[in-house]
Amino acid sequence: MKKLESVDQFNEYKDSHDTIFMFTAGWCPDCRVIDPIMPDIEKAFPNYSFLSVDRDEFIDLCIEMDIYGIPSFLAFSKGHELGRFVSRDRKTPEEIEAFIAGLQS
Repeated sequence: MKKLESVDQFNEYKDSHDTIFMFTAGWCPDCRVIDPIMPDIEKAFPNYSFLSVDRDEFIDLCIEMDIYGIPSFLAFSKGHELGRFVSRDRKTPEEIEAFIAGLQS
């Protein structure tokens, strides 16, 4: 998964692409559990760009986007929020796939 490098990059992907942002942190054990399954999820949904957002690097962005628990997912299509799977609970591969499959762009 591509790692977010700047707020400008976030805005460019949010406004110009069908993108799923995964908010995460290196110290988050639940995030580490789902990291190995994310490549398979990315392959299952090739119409989306996937970007990993490090909560500690982009704390102001997290606050702006109302992301207070990780791991969390935020989906956008050309500037419009499609959905969010935001909580501090551990997420299963099936829950992540169901969230993405339920998005309407």
